[in-house]
Amino acid sequence: MTAKKTVYSLFMSFLVLSLAACSSTPSDVAKVSAKEDKKSNEVHTAHWTYEGKTGPEHWADLNPEFAACTNGKEQSPINIETAQVIEGEEIADLAINYKPTSVTLSNNGHTIQGTPANPDNSIVIDNKEYKLAQFHFHTPSEHQINGQNFDMELHFVHKDVNGQLAVLGLMIKEGASNPYLEEAWSGIPTEVTTEDVQLTEPIDIMSLLPKDIDTFRYNGSLTTPPCSEAVKWVVLETPIEMSKEQIDTFRKIFPDNHRPILPLNQREVKED
Repeated sequence: MTAKKTVYSLFMSFLVLSLAACSSTPSDVAKVSAKEDKKSNEVHTAHWTYEGKTGPEHWADLNPEFAACTNGKEQSPINIETAQVIEGEEIADLAINYKPTSVTLSNNGHTIQGTPANPDNSIVIDNKEYKLAQFHFHTPSEHQINGQNFDMELHFVHKDVNGQLAVLGLMIKEGASNPYLEEAWSGIPTEVTTEDVQLTEPIDIMSLLPKDIDTFRYNGSLTTPPCSEAVKWVVLETPIEMSKEQIDTFRKIFPDNHRPILPLNQREVKED
């Protein structure tokens, strides 16, 4: 074969390979990209529950972003032993500024969540304001007091301008019907929602709280994945009441949606 023919043959082979590569690249890249996007989306929306292989003991295995659920040293909830609570020391001032507000409800598959329309609901801790972002429910209570759970627990989740969180925890025990939650319970979504349910009447959030606002304070975390820490916890000492019928209404949707107790480790619980 002459040198000219050899060069021509090599050129044609290269051209064929190049055309083949070019013709397959878009679809192949699209397939790979789709697989990567799907994998990324699956990691981002890792399915977690309160039982079995996707329950609290395995949350950290479901997504690297959930590592704090196992490795964190300041996790919530905790058991509050009143005999070990520190009294008499200075504690950050607390002001609760809640007003009646329109609320939408959603069922996210883990709890019933209420989102207030009024942006002015807030708490102030040590002169720092935290705006109320949402509130939701757990049964049984996530926190314990002297080793005992309550029937339910209500969490008011707040956020400051820097995204730092503060959660106000309110224990609920079986007793009289709670009139301030009647409107919410009448519209409670029993299935996972794609759109929030607008309540027809506002909720007087301040009236949900007990008259006695004594609190326990400690540094903790979110009680659901990703279990992020640096959360200021304010747990009210005095529980409120809901009727057995109201509690059962929630439990028919979520029989058990609480995270078990975590070690206190080196933290302190203070009382105001």
